[in-house]
Amino acid sequence: MIRYHAAWIVPIVSPPIKGGWVDIDDGFIASVGSALESDLAPSDCEIHLDTSVILPGLVNAHTHLELSGLRGCVPPAQTMPDWARQLMASMVDKEHDYAAIQSAVDELRRSGTVLLGDISNTLTSVELLLDASIEAVVFNELLGFNESCPEELVARAVSSFDKYSKRGARLGLAAHSPYSVSPSLFRALRKAANAHSVSPLSVHVAESREELEFLQTGSGPWCEILKERGRWEPNWKPSCQGPLDYLDQLGWLTDDTLIVHGVHLTDYELKRMAQAGATLVTCPRSNRWTGAGVPPIDRFYSSGVRIAFGTDSLASVNDLNLFSELNEARCLGPAVPAKDILYSATVSGAKALGFGNELGAIVPGYRAALISVNCSKNVNDVEEYLVSGVQPDKISWLEENTGC
Repeated sequence: MIRYHAAWIVPIVSPPIKGGWVDIDDGFIASVGSALESDLAPSDCEIHLDTSVILPGLVNAHTHLELSGLRGCVPPAQTMPDWARQLMASMVDKEHDYAAIQSAVDELRRSGTVLLGDISNTLTSVELLLDASIEAVVFNELLGFNESCPEELVARAVSSFDKYSKRGARLGLAAHSPYSVSPSLFRALRKAANAHSVSPLSVHVAESREELEFLQTGSGPWCEILKERGRWEPNWKPSCQGPLDYLDQLGWLTDDTLIVHGVHLTDYELKRMAQAGATLVTCPRSNRWTGAGVPPIDRFYSSGVRIAFGTDSLASVNDLNLFSELNEARCLGPAVPAKDILYSATVSGAKALGFGNELGAIVPGYRAALISVNCSKNVNDVEEYLVSGVQPDKISWLEENTGC
């Protein structure tokens, strides 16, 4: 049994404890409390981190590790289709850059990430993540707007799951977006997920205004890109719907779906998401970089939808530090309580990725995957401090602070 004392303990599911402690027994949280408790029994080992905050490791619910080799290669753009064209032009031989992926995983660990939702077209990241000190759900993402046999495409994807699952990997299925995945492929993915108990699912939705134009009219820049790449289906007709109605009719508006970005969702659509129990994963720094727009953080939270955070890829952000993402959200959503932002970055992300009973909170019985963040003694609002942009040099893993 090891007892860690700190300036603050932030359990996430209960108010911060000033001058608190947490007991760790064999890698699990045994108890948590305040130093004011007079009947506290001594522990086998007492470690004092008097200028630190102890909190759960963060959950980065949306990344693209395969794009890690593109750091600094794709400049910011005014519109997302423009950015996507630059991305595709830069991708040759970059998605298999193992060294860059390994470096990205190390960066995630240094910045306090305990759990990751990674989008993969090749499953390249699975092997590296199996050996990493980070839990992950790797989503096998499919694209195909004019795919002649979507069921076969999905069957091939699912067939690769067994060899990884036997080794402890957790995998999910993803559809890229409504402008790059046909209705039949969406349905085939949902059918396979149900048949094989694959959960969760992920999809990019309402990321750009051009996506809304595509669904309403069947035209615009995304249509042009499909035609340029030989992916257009001439028999496809626009749904004349919003993105949430479109997903719903395809069976994708469900409580096991991660809807990523959602920059242009209406209040009505956000409330529908909340009613369905779906999770909205917001990546505000990436949205600005790609020209997708600025996510309405205040509206997201006022809708009641479950919110998680992601950094997206190193092709559209400078780093994978989720604390930087929380700071961006704080700037964009000044009315949102800091405790709600922290809840999204821990509990909500863990629940969305299927780790809700293991990670994301300081609760007896949960895994002791906790981080220590150095802070000054005069911090009074510790939750605001944690969403102010913590840098990796202030972060350490609690398991590394041993001395008994």
